[in-house]
Amino acid sequence: MAELFTKYGYAPDREAIARHLDLIASNLEKVVSNEVLKECFSLMDLTTLSTKDTPATVARLVDKVNAFQTDYPGYPLPASICVYPNFAAVVRERRRDPAVHATAVAGCFPTSQSFLEVKLKEIELAVRDGADEIDIVLPLNSFLDGDYETAGAEIRASRETIDRIAAAQGRKVVLKVILETGLLVIHERIADASFLAMENGADFIKTSTGKVEVNATPVAAYVMCECIKKYAEQTGRKVGFKPAGGISSTMDAVCYYSIVSTVLGREWLDKKLFRFGVSRLANQLLSAVEQKTVAYF
Repeated sequence: MAELFTKYGYAPDREAIARHLDLIASNLEKVVSNEVLKECFSLMDLTTLSTKDTPATVARLVDKVNAFQTDYPGYPLPASICVYPNFAAVVRERRRDPAVHATAVAGCFPTSQSFLEVKLKEIELAVRDGADEIDIVLPLNSFLDGDYETAGAEIRASRETIDRIAAAQGRKVVLKVILETGLLVIHERIADASFLAMENGADFIKTSTGKVEVNATPVAAYVMCECIKKYAEQTGRKVGFKPAGGISSTMDAVCYYSIVSTVLGREWLDKKLFRFGVSRLANQLLSAVEQKTVAYF
């Protein structure tokens, strides 16, 4: 089928992207500061997606978030706690501050390989249990075959399920669509996936699950942010960006922060439009600001 990104007047310019990323990389030391590191902390979806997760281990993570500002006054809280869908209720019931969202991966994460009915039922149950945000994976089984119609229809069905269940509860729930950019590889395919997800109701587009060999990369992030910018210009709707997978150092965070700032502007440097999916980054940010090794989370 025709490349979807051309519909939005976009074409990835490899040479320009490489130049911009080189410039960003050379400037990171000038960008990093305690203020920026704390801002990055506030944008985190603090994540535990382990086979060993239990209600007790998830509850302990939530308790650490509850106690965090007592133990570290002057810091913001993370944006959300991200868990498997069966733990959404644990986060919802145990958190003290509802501003810390309960995020659930769903739709048969991380592969999205199942029947659509199964994916939608998992999404429905997670929202019923109080998830404020749902992260699903782009159905690569159809997308990689060039069947964008089926892939888009699955995202749209997920959006409709979320909205139906959330509306019955009198609330709205955020949908993030994970593109798994490490498997898409080429710029043009990442662009097509970005526009397809946004067209079909994604509130955020996200790089990766963290469960494949190649996860978030600056190149994928730059392409996705350029697509978000073009989509906003064409439709007036602002979609968020979430890099995830392998983001473990402070300079990783500052790099993605700088990409968003450069391509999308200061307006996007807000948890409503920018998140990090992280499991290890929280302690690295704390250690950098405190100037000592911190293993709080």
